[in-house]
Amino acid sequence: MTLHRSLPDFPWDSLADHAATARAHPGGVVDLSVGTPVDPVPDVIQRALSSVSAEPGYPTTHGTPELREAVVGSMARRYGVTGLDPAAVLPTIGSKELVAWLPTLLGVGPGDVVAIPELAYPTYEVGARIAGADVVRLADGEAPPAGVKLVWLNSPSNPTGRVLDAPALADAVAAAREAGAVVASDECYLALHWTAEPLSVLDERVSGGSPDGLLAVHSLSKSSSLAGYRAGFVTGDPELVSGLLEARKHAGMIVPRPVQAAITAALDDDAHVADQRERYGKRRELLHAALTGAGFRVDHSEAGLYLWATRGEGAWDTIAWLADRGVLAAPGTFYGPGGSEHVRVALTASDERVATAVERLAE
Repeated sequence: MTLHRSLPDFPWDSLADHAATARAHPGGVVDLSVGTPVDPVPDVIQRALSSVSAEPGYPTTHGTPELREAVVGSMARRYGVTGLDPAAVLPTIGSKELVAWLPTLLGVGPGDVVAIPELAYPTYEVGARIAGADVVRLADGEAPPAGVKLVWLNSPSNPTGRVLDAPALADAVAAAREAGAVVASDECYLALHWTAEPLSVLDERVSGGSPDGLLAVHSLSKSSSLAGYRAGFVTGDPELVSGLLEARKHAGMIVPRPVQAAITAALDDDAHVADQRERYGKRRELLHAALTGAGFRVDHSEAGLYLWATRGEGAWDTIAWLADRGVLAAPGTFYGPGGSEHVRVALTASDERVATAVERLAE
């Protein structure tokens, strides 16, 4: 078996030495390198999880009708996406699992091409490599090559936090459709907007009023602090979702029944999402001011869970500078060659740890 040889090294393994330096700092490490939620799971979700914990039967791959209706309702209330077919909703085991396996599930294979953003979540490339496909990175506004099978969009972006406006997204969708590609839009950070309002690819201003060829991928890890539950969903083109459903039935890719109940409760309740966004917003303000005060420039970062920052030097030099102060971030090189002078700083630390980072950056 040689599959592992085609995959890149796991990026965060290369942070081990810098992590050790940061952990050795008096007062411990402030880990801002990964987007792991630290705030409690809301009570309404915990209650929903336990409410079906005694059910012994297999859950359905398609999810409960209540879950699918909750997706439709939340997409309309939160993002103005109307007209979704509940049948075209599919719960997923978090979003990373879907990202990694989507090319394979869509039938992408050797000789095919998957297009990803120039700066991109590493799993887009990993998913293409698992399928045996080639990868091309597209600069902003660049059209995909003819014959490309799958185009990934990501607004708000991980890592940069950049938000594409409606015309830019519509142009990207039109170019992908012209090339005959499926468009997968990673919308995991859609609820966390700061200085710009992000849009779903299923917004009629982007889609032209048709979901044909479009998939919107969502996660509840960030907006509902459900990383530990592995809770997400995909929706969009009914024909594409139906194909994914059939493949996932055969593969046993099923979201556990208690987690389906938790997803339903999370999507039916908007108050906890607003509360979590407020927490992240306060942390963002503190870290943004501390970084700029320490000589950093923060680029983009209009939305999402990260600050995209640079000191005008190599990313790994900045990582070392931060580690000496007990702060751990992610080098921009994890996300593509275009990140060679940036670091990604996550907002996912407790208020106490964020305050500690602010103090250290001022030293």
